This record gives sequence, C-alpha cells and structure tokens, in this order.
Amino acid sequence: MTAEEALSGADVTASASISDNTIDELRDQVQAVAQGYHLMSPAQAYEATDRLRVAIERQRDRTQIPVQQQELMILNGQAAALLSVAAFNLGYFQPARSLARAAAVFGEAARFTPLQAYADGTLAYIAYHTGNASEAVAKATRALSYGGLGDMAKRRLQAIMARAHAHLGDAVSARRAIQISAEQGQDRYDDLHDGVGGEFAFPSERLALSTSTTALLIGDAERAEANAQRALDLLAQRPQKAQSAHVRAGAAADLAYARLLADDVDGATDALTPVWEVPAEHRQTGIVVRTARIARYLARPVYHGAAVAASLRDQIEEFNRVSPPHRIGPHVGLLAIEG
Repeated sequence: MTAEEALSGADVTASASISDNTIDELRDQVQAVAQGYHLMSPAQAYEATDRLRVAIERQRDRTQIPVQQQELMILNGQAAALLSVAAFNLGYFQPARSLARAAAVFGEAARFTPLQAYADGTLAYIAYHTGNASEAVAKATRALSYGGLGDMAKRRLQAIMARAHAHLGDAVSARRAIQISAEQGQDRYDDLHDGVGGEFAFPSERLALSTSTTALLIGDAERAEANAQRALDLLAQRPQKAQSAHVRAGAAADLAYARLLADDVDGATDALTPVWEVPAEHRQTGIVVRTARIARYLARPVYHGAAVAASLRDQIEEFNRVSPPHRIGPHVGLLAIEG
C-alpha cells in the first residue's frame, strides 16, 4: 500500500463515521425509555422503542468505525429487548420470542453479556408462559453461566429459574432458587441492569412479587401472602412517579389469591382494590394471567351459589375482556395467556 492509498483509505474511514454525540444522545434516549417504561402502556412503549430502533439502525448504516458499530449494536440490542418485553405484555408471544432472540444476537455480537443474559431470561419466562417450563430452566441456566453479570442480573435470573421449576412441579428446586435469589450479593454491578436500569432493573419489590407468584404455584400460600404484601410495602416507599402500577396490581392479585386459598373471599375482594384502578391499555399479560387464575378458582363447585364469589368472578372477566392480551387473543391463543 502506497502512502497515497493509505491516506485515501483514511479519508474514506473518516467520512464513514458519525459524531460520538449522536451515540450519546441515542444512549440517553434508550435509557429514558427503559426508565419510563413503567409509566407507559405496552403499546406506547412499543411504539416509542420502535421509533428509537429505526433511528439507531439509520446511524449504524452511516459508520464503519468498529467501536461505534459496537456501541450501536448494544443500543440496538437494548431496543430489541424492550420491544420484546412490550410485545409479551401485549400478548404477542411469538414476536416477543423473536425480538428477545434478536437482542441476544446483538449482545453476543457486541460481546455484551448482560444483554445476552437479559434476553435469555426473557426467553425463559416466555417459555414457561407458553407451557415449556423445561426450556425455561435451560434458558435461565445458560444465562446464569455468562460472566460479567451484576447481583441484580443474577437475582432476576434466579427468580425466573424458581418460577420455571414451580411450573414443572419441582417445589424443592423452586425453593432453592428462591433462597438463592434472596441472598445478599457481592456488590457487583453491570452496565445494563444497574447502569441503564428501569425496565432492565430488578428491584426488591419485583423480586418479592416474583417470589409470591412462585410460592402460589407450589402451594405455599403463607409465603405467597407475605411476599405479596412485602412487594406492596416496598413499592409504597418509592416516590409516586417511580411506582410501577404493574407491580402493584400483580402483587395485589397474588395477595388476593393467597387469601382465597385460605377461603377468605372478603379479604381477597379487598386485596384486589388496586387492580381495578389499572386503565384498560395498561392491563398487560402478567395482570391478566394472575386475575384469570383467581376467576378460575372462584369457578370451583364450592363457590356455586355464593353471591360475592360470583360478583368477583364477573368483575374479573369484564376487567380482562378489554385488556390488550384478550383483544388480540386470536393471535396467540387465550389458553397460552391464561393457562
């Protein structure tokens, strides 16, 4: 290569780059969507994230600088991960799975293991919601094998692992995973779960909610009630704008179900009060699954002829009827959502 050819090549490379300020702005926008996710409906979150994904893709086509390409791959992967969560919350399980896989591929290509772990964790909970609990265990196990994960990332994965074992009917393994998820970490952080945070984070109230749901699956109503109440108490300690309506409604539904298992219908009715406050467009898959489970329980023969139980069941069915997962039911199958 002559000096002139080298200079010409350098000129081409310089012209095939973008400003670092552009990447910084895109990074800030991804973080803003992640941190504001809990305030948006799943449809709003999906639309906002998809616009951002298009902007990131546009910049990827404009640079040939390796470090910029890597940064943009990470941002694209984070956008895909958020899109996956939004699609799942809307009830679109297959698109959610494809988007989570795309996020994992971006994480692998960019050598950003926290993104790979987050995506595999998402694939795991999609798996057990669609009746593939063994696959869920495998995905969570693989995610936990990655290096570079912070304590929060591992806590999320152990909580997912616990739920997967519970769906398999393996109460011993579920309890072991619950115990590990609750153990004090080693003060390790990563740039996704801790750095970006928001929807990528897994704070104490989300852990308590997940533990409550797992406890219900293995028939431990006492632990379920305690953790559901803990989730509500922890959430109440946060500033109003930082409180997730989804976590509150999910914990309220778990608390109600735990009380039902003790045959306390009135207590269950009281516990469900925060659920009815969730606007129709915000009634995402997790809330639909939990409330539908309560409605099924209230349909048992023991409650036939009981006015309070019948009224509560009707209220739940009407609540879910206008939710996004029910309205798009033909695309995914209501058995997958409510099973």
